[in-house]
Amino acid sequence: MYGDPSTIRKILTESGDTWAVVGLSSNERRAAHGVADVLQRYGKRIVPVHPKAETVHGEQGYASLADIPFEVDVVDVFVNSDLAGAVADEAVGIGAKAVWFQLGVIDEGAYDRTRAAGLDMVMDRCPAIEIPQLG
Repeated sequence: MYGDPSTIRKILTESGDTWAVVGLSSNERRAAHGVADVLQRYGKRIVPVHPKAETVHGEQGYASLADIPFEVDVVDVFVNSDLAGAVADEAVGIGAKAVWFQLGVIDEGAYDRTRAAGLDMVMDRCPAIEIPQLG
């Protein structure tokens, strides 16, 4: 498993409240839309990152992580596994504290690189499932 309970708890409670959600668009049928809503309800600021740079859940969107003009604490990744490694590398490059790969998003090489760069990382998990369990 890529993300032990202590790492999951640390990311959700200690890593910071600004979460860039890569792959988040205004399409309400996509999982990212619902997960971003849950994160907001738990006090996280979500930052949509999508080529369309749409405003979602009242938050301005950006085309890429590099376009965000403020610090991002956690990068939550809703892209295909073959694209996720590049996003993780970008997260390291912008100085994020943690990377979270959603359910089904797996790239072991990216996990190893991200951890080696000093970031916390969870892979193949969903924060919307984990955060209510923190109690």
